[in-house]
This record gives sequence, C-alpha cells and structure tokens, in this order.
Amino acid sequence: MPRMMKRKPFGTRPGALKRKKKVRVREQAKCRFCRDKVKEVDYKDIASLSKLITQQAKLYSRKRSGNCATHQRSCRQAIKRARFLALMPYVG
Repeated sequence: MPRMMKRKPFGTRPGALKRKKKVRVREQAKCRFCRDKVKEVDYKDIASLSKLITQQAKLYSRKRSGNCATHQRSCRQAIKRARFLALMPYVG
C-alpha cells in the first residue's frame, strides 16, 4: 500500500519570503468647514456646495471631500435644500 504524502499548506514552502506591508501614516487634514469655523453649511453658498458634488450631481464621499461627519451631514442637508429651491440641479 502506498503511503499518503502529507501536503503542506499553500505558501509555506521552505525559502519562501514573506513581504511586509508598508504602513503609510498620513496626518489628517482638517475639514474645510472646521478650518473656517462654520457651525452649519449654508444652502445659499452655491460656490462651496458645487465643489462637493460630481458631474452627475452626486455627493462626494467623506473620504474624497475631506469633510468631517458633522459637516458632511450638514452639506447633504444644504444640497437637498438648494436642489428643492432650484439653486442646484438634481442631475448633471
């Protein structure tokens, strides 16, 4: 009867080098509204709101826009109000 060979788990062959992942630490930039000490984003300020939406009039994510959670919610509400009053488009 032939003996069964034990198989080693994948990636554990002798001489295999495991690469370490480089950790990139980046200092967080402050939110643009926090820097200006804005309490709530104004729906009438179309210039700043238009920088927060894409060509298709979708809202940029927090990661992309750089807003904090409080101001991202405030921006979302301001954009909705501006759209309702026809100051901004619903679609691009």
